[in-house]
Amino acid sequence: MLRSFLATLAVTLGLVATSAEAKTVRMAVTDLVGLEELQREFGEFKKVLTETTGYEIEFLPVSNRTAAVEALRFKKVDLVMTGPAEYVVIKKRAPKTRIVAGLSRPDYFAVVVTLANAPYNLAKDLKGKKVGIGPVGSTSRHLGPIQVFADGGLEPLKQLEITHTKAPMLWEALKRGDVQAIGFNNTDFLKLRAKEAEGGLQPGAFRVIGRGPDLPNDMLMAGEHVEAEVVETIRKAFAEHGPRFIDAILVGEENKKYKGMQFLTKLDDKDYNYVRSMYRTAGFPEYSDFIGD
Repeated sequence: MLRSFLATLAVTLGLVATSAEAKTVRMAVTDLVGLEELQREFGEFKKVLTETTGYEIEFLPVSNRTAAVEALRFKKVDLVMTGPAEYVVIKKRAPKTRIVAGLSRPDYFAVVVTLANAPYNLAKDLKGKKVGIGPVGSTSRHLGPIQVFADGGLEPLKQLEITHTKAPMLWEALKRGDVQAIGFNNTDFLKLRAKEAEGGLQPGAFRVIGRGPDLPNDMLMAGEHVEAEVVETIRKAFAEHGPRFIDAILVGEENKKYKGMQFLTKLDDKDYNYVRSMYRTAGFPEYSDFIGD
């Protein structure tokens, strides 16, 4: 009886010690505000990260992107999941933050679209015209299209009349002739074109006259204060259990954009120089503040 009691006690104490030793890692996502939303979209991801690293993952809601970078700077959060446009600002304001891993999204690029019967074949043909692009600050719906216009030979802020709104409203504005072209991401275009074909204009009624390169990856960032061992442990988990993490991310309805993704554990800051050029083109050459916050 005594031996059985001592064995049980040893197991219990071992479990308590293991629990006490589990490191807590705090995580935020810049696109999600409330704890309920974080849990819904990334709850399964959190579970897999805990199981594969042994760390206790704790969600920290942030009210906006500025709050996320301040939380990193003041060690209130350890990891931040964010996008390319946010990354360059965070890196400027907290230079010693590191990329833990990238989330490579297929077909992630910006397009400029006109009606096929319009007299525009290249982005530069739109000089002096009214165009619509997505919400201010978005990587693929604002900054991406702005850079497509620039790469096509225009000075967008001087030679275009630009209006901003959401993708469905852009689509209707183009059809009505309120704007001569619209810019957003390729996923928006394909979804809206497919929906349109169900009872409206057919795909051939639209023409892509500008396409940007595949955009840099979304990523998970670690604060300067996070130990190198923690960063490497998480990278190793992504490398060894990538399919589990991908399935976990895709549970979130807002995360369907990541379908077909891959985790990348070798990324370099220079991979995001194209995003910095977008900021300059949009009139924010310092890229030290979030556009639209």
